[in-house]
Amino acid sequence: MKKEKILVTGGTGYIGSHTVVELQNNGYEVIIVDNLSNSSLEVLDGIASITGKKPDFEQIDCCDMSAMERIFNQYSDIKAIIHFAASKAVGESVEKPLMYYRNNLVSLLNILELMSKYNCPNLVFSSSCTVYGQPDKLPVTEDAPVKAATSPYGNTKQIAEEIIRDAIHADKNLKSIALRYFNPVGAHPSAAIGELPNGIPNNLIPFVTQTAIGIRSRLRVFGSDYNTPDGSAIRDYIYVSDLAKAHVIAVERLLENRNRKGLEFFNLGTGRGLSVLEVLNEFEKATGVKVEREIVGRREGDIEKVWADPSWANSELGWKAETSVSAMLQTAWTWEKALKNKK
Repeated sequence: MKKEKILVTGGTGYIGSHTVVELQNNGYEVIIVDNLSNSSLEVLDGIASITGKKPDFEQIDCCDMSAMERIFNQYSDIKAIIHFAASKAVGESVEKPLMYYRNNLVSLLNILELMSKYNCPNLVFSSSCTVYGQPDKLPVTEDAPVKAATSPYGNTKQIAEEIIRDAIHADKNLKSIALRYFNPVGAHPSAAIGELPNGIPNNLIPFVTQTAIGIRSRLRVFGSDYNTPDGSAIRDYIYVSDLAKAHVIAVERLLENRNRKGLEFFNLGTGRGLSVLEVLNEFEKATGVKVEREIVGRREGDIEKVWADPSWANSELGWKAETSVSAMLQTAWTWEKALKNKK
């Protein structure tokens, strides 16, 4: 029996592409909408090499309402939307806040309007642990207060969750699950898809792998005076394919009407915090490659430490992060070497 059609915005991006793989491997038909601002058409070939099928693709900016409406007209039987499309770098958001507010919020407003108009009630929203700011208690649970954001990026995620809540209040047919990610890392084990930042990476792991392979001369470690055991910031690093699988579970939960409220939140993390320096040491142990580093000042918008309490997602979704730190870092290194071999 053929499974439902799922619209994935930002589906050629890092997390989006891995989620498309999991959806197709579970029998769903996928339509990707992406403006390719931070991704490449080659990702579609990578997805096809893994799953045996190239998903439908439309090069569209989600902020373009008329173009998005054409998608809803063309694919009239979309049953759920996974909304990844967004600008996502904390540091860049501090430098370009208006771009972040326009891109991340207008795209969501367009999608919610079209969902109501075309009777497509199910939304999985790509949220973030940045909504918690610097939590008072760690590990952080879904009941933790949403504090003042430390970056425009984090604020767009907070505002987006509020917009979804208000939309659901006004339209009782709408349902949504917001997945609050911690720090996704790694690549598909096939090395056919992975994290592919344009220009200088904003995330830690691609900067690590690019330094290890010689693209960058050294890695900058932002901050040495945080209140952590080694002075560097602590995050919860989760394997991207583990994260992707949670989206399939969330879609199924919505389609089967098992979400208990109009809007549900789930933390997706491992429950373990690692400092930047610990990650570097783990990478060197896993790969045998030395990473040159330079300790610099703190980066504006960064918080000191955060890691998840994922027990609600574990019990309610039946989902768990299963991949070890060593294994996920090895996939990132394999992906970086595969990229070099393509050039």
